[in-house]
Amino acid sequence: MQTEPFRADLARSIRLFRAFRKEQTDPDYFYGLLARDTVAQLGTYTDLNGALVADVGGGPGYFTEVLRAAGARAICIDCDAGEMSARTGVIPDGSVLGSALDLPLRTGSVDVCFSSNVLEHVPDPWRMAEEMVRVTKPGGIIYLSFTNWLSPWGGHETSPWHYLGGRFAARRYERRYGRPPKNLYGTTLFPVSVSKALAWARRRPDVELIDARPRYHPRWATAVVHLPGVREFVTWNLLLVLRRR
Repeated sequence: MQTEPFRADLARSIRLFRAFRKEQTDPDYFYGLLARDTVAQLGTYTDLNGALVADVGGGPGYFTEVLRAAGARAICIDCDAGEMSARTGVIPDGSVLGSALDLPLRTGSVDVCFSSNVLEHVPDPWRMAEEMVRVTKPGGIIYLSFTNWLSPWGGHETSPWHYLGGRFAARRYERRYGRPPKNLYGTTLFPVSVSKALAWARRRPDVELIDARPRYHPRWATAVVHLPGVREFVTWNLLLVLRRR
């Protein structure tokens, strides 16, 4: 499949934020659109045709599917069999059950290690990030994107009450809906910051930081990543693109 040319303009940002409103009611539409947009974005950093790509935390395989359509040899890795089989009732072919904290891949075995919105869901985010670096070949690309805690969507479905504390937001959600949130603070949702992500990337001698930008914003908004404090609230979702040395 030939992906559409990627343009990080305002129209794209509006399109993505409008689609986000359908995440719960029409996940196939939202995640299909996001996957196509993301793979087009990834393709601006590396050639995907024939590349071996690990989709870390890929769940039901939306990104894996579009990566394969773009010519990549993609492997979906997730620790939750229920998530992996959510779309079809069975785990898709070419998927591997495994933890992002201990990826079931050899060191230096993939051309691209990719993860979309998983880092904030693991208890040790920098171990996951280190694992992504480990399994990537020298010269390969790491695409790592996550929702930072102080962004308006940092608490996920408990937002914006997470600004008053993650546990408070979770309790409020349960009182209102009669069930705990899917993304439970301290169990399946953890606070990750833009500043710590940048510090982690910059101090590692085994990677080159190619890009750090708000994933969903227009390209002209990239400068917000360089504004301490402000960036934690307005970035929404941080994208790091690294090259393995």
